Amino acid sequence: MITLSQARAQLQRLKARLETENIPIAKALGRVASSDTTSSLAIPPADNSAMDGFAIRVSDLNDQHNTLPISQRIPAGIGPEPLVAGTAARIFTGGVMPIGADAVVIQENCDYDHLSVTVLKKTVTSGANVRPKGQDISYGAKVISKGQKLSAIDISLLASIGQASIAVYKPLKVALFSTGDELVEPGQDLKAGQIYNSNRPLLIALCEQMGFLPYDCGIVEDTLEATKLALMDAAKNADVIVSSGGVSVGEEDHVRPAVEALGELELWKVQMKPGKPVAFGNVAGVPFLGLPGNPVSSFTVFQLLGVPLLTSLQGQRETEQITYPVSAAFSKSISSREEYIRVKIERDADGELHANRFPNLSSGVMSSLSWADGLVRQDIDSAIEVGQKLAFLPLRNAML
Repeated sequence: MITLSQARAQLQRLKARLETENIPIAKALGRVASSDTTSSLAIPPADNSAMDGFAIRVSDLNDQHNTLPISQRIPAGIGPEPLVAGTAARIFTGGVMPIGADAVVIQENCDYDHLSVTVLKKTVTSGANVRPKGQDISYGAKVISKGQKLSAIDISLLASIGQASIAVYKPLKVALFSTGDELVEPGQDLKAGQIYNSNRPLLIALCEQMGFLPYDCGIVEDTLEATKLALMDAAKNADVIVSSGGVSVGEEDHVRPAVEALGELELWKVQMKPGKPVAFGNVAGVPFLGLPGNPVSSFTVFQLLGVPLLTSLQGQRETEQITYPVSAAFSKSISSREEYIRVKIERDADGELHANRFPNLSSGVMSSLSWADGLVRQDIDSAIEVGQKLAFLPLRNAML
């Protein structure tokens, strides 16, 4: 068996045939930039006032002379006249600094009327309360990097430099199917020995949540011919193929021989729990990932291997999943595999986060995932003690 980190590294070496498109920034949330974006202007575009007050030339003030006539009024959004020597300009937050002024005295430190201003604060330094041109973004600075997944903040940043559209990769099309004659679609009547198919709806929803385009291949019957036909259809219509079930070596597990007949396959036994049987390869050059059939195993392998694979194939630069340290509120004996345990997070009176495990760690208990906030990792050949720090991977928008 290989380790999870070895499996992930091998998966992320793959590349997909990515196409690009130019879209309005209003529709770019969650998309991946296909090139760098640099700013064609400085932000702010000119020196401006950080406060309401008076723009002055510091050299015009001295111990004997701290009252100046007001020569102009500068609200935000206008181009001011140069500052007349020996005068002050009434200026408001965001107002452009007039040529000749080098500081702003805030109005709380002044006595003033509409004709003149007296500076009460004795020491005024050059640059005080002035936001210099380019303080936020300099001309030509890179604001978005190739491979960056765009957030709402990124879109605001693009708008601030006047960028109306951006080049992005087209969404990855992911073919999804489940294998198993025991599977029935929700809404149909169950016969003896049958169960409802929960994996495919889960995987479709996860792909949609991540911004991919699911290509639903349905439930595939447990025959070699049906599996080959499903794989050929998927390879023809998608950028990557993800299946659940049929990846082991039993008589009814046809995914392995089907993939080997149509492409090539590396069948892994990954040193992880849940989810030891994982299949990977390609069908006619299209990357293929085969997940276990048990619901928790399928979900866990998708999170730990499928997500890094798909984000990498989508062209995303950062694919590492962020974990957070939490304290174990349970103990557990040594595991021979890297184990991922379903936990709920609680915060104590001191603000420390504690992880409580679900009582049943079976890979068939799907309700445990609905209950859990995420997973904690148990290292190979290591036990867990109460109070021990563990790496926590959130599976929902848990506020940490």
